Amino acid sequence: MTDSITIVDNRTGESREIPIENGGVAASEWQKLLPGIWFYDPGFTSTAECSSSITYLDGDNGVLRYRGYPIEQLAEKSNYLEVSYLLINGDLPTSAQFSEWEHEITHHTFIHENMRKRFLEGFHYDAHPMGILVSAVAALSTFYLDAKDIFNEESRSKQVIRLIAKMPTLAAAAHRFSVGMPFVYPDNNLKFAANFLSMMWKTGEFRLEPDPVLTRALDLLFILHADHEQNCSTTAMRVVGSSHADPYSACAAACAALYGPRHGGANEAVIRMLTSIGSIDNVDAFVKEVKEGHGRLQGFGHRVYKNYDPRAKIIKRAADDVFKITGKNPLLDVALKLEEVALNDEYFISRKLYPNVDFYSGLIYQAMGFPLEMFPVLFAIPRTSGWLAHWLEMLGQDAKIARPRQLYIGTEPRDYIAMEERK
Repeated sequence: MTDSITIVDNRTGESREIPIENGGVAASEWQKLLPGIWFYDPGFTSTAECSSSITYLDGDNGVLRYRGYPIEQLAEKSNYLEVSYLLINGDLPTSAQFSEWEHEITHHTFIHENMRKRFLEGFHYDAHPMGILVSAVAALSTFYLDAKDIFNEESRSKQVIRLIAKMPTLAAAAHRFSVGMPFVYPDNNLKFAANFLSMMWKTGEFRLEPDPVLTRALDLLFILHADHEQNCSTTAMRVVGSSHADPYSACAAACAALYGPRHGGANEAVIRMLTSIGSIDNVDAFVKEVKEGHGRLQGFGHRVYKNYDPRAKIIKRAADDVFKITGKNPLLDVALKLEEVALNDEYFISRKLYPNVDFYSGLIYQAMGFPLEMFPVLFAIPRTSGWLAHWLEMLGQDAKIARPRQLYIGTEPRDYIAMEERK
């Protein structure tokens, strides 16, 4: 049996056989038979925009792998900086490679003083931290003019390290400014996640040593959020990058996509839903309303996963360790009851609505003290390494500039009429 399909133009009787390669067919082959006929695919739900060797995702079976490594193994045995190296370089580092990688990122966490004093402090006092982050990432391109030399390998490597390193610094600065707290400089003696927690929560102490359990939980969440194939923000990174914009501008576009509540605001929506339910006594009534079409079950179902999100299983286990330190999040009982009811209800089972990564991540963030406004910012920190991996891959593929087509549904040609003659 040949791995191919045959398409027939019923208008002419002409046909063409097209091979199926890597689970897809080339649109250029369709165009040879059907010139000027475009695929109509709102949201690109059935379109492969690129070929990639970074992340494998099988939504039907709940499988997620980075560069071939199962997410479960990375979550158990690895750390975020090692995973970021894997995503960027394609293989796990040796001990020497990791030491150099960690040193480079640790010693590039500081931001230019003008960025802090003249740019960040220019925002309105109650600016949303994600809005600050989007703008700050874009502004970095004005501090590193060599970033525009995107085909210089040495320059690209510098920008990759700078972006991964400075994102937690900018994120913490955005939060502290939004709540009127002074900026905290990075501590090069702390690991990546611990350094971020220090910049977030340090007050009067000489050094803040974050709890190792909370540090590990945050590092784990960073691993799980590092990449997820062609989501909205990654696609934004590739689309803007395809114009050969510098990586800071492309990354700012990705952050802007993540700012949208349908993407980076999903775990915040879960917290708001659980808060509105209030107690386990109200879960059954809430589920009934959802089934009647009067509400939405946040944190269940996924655009790609039609099975239990593998990241959700890992986070659920990690939540127990966090709550031993912070005390149990009062919304946890509501979440557990809601999950129990939904997973045993044919309405949700038939629709393949299973918990996703957002269902439990928000509970952990909230228990650790992060305000809801910081949830998309926390998403952006680890996803930066995934965005950059895709940006580098795209440049290496010499990808065409993104230019999708449209189906025109407007008026037919008409002549201009002078204003005084219009009715």
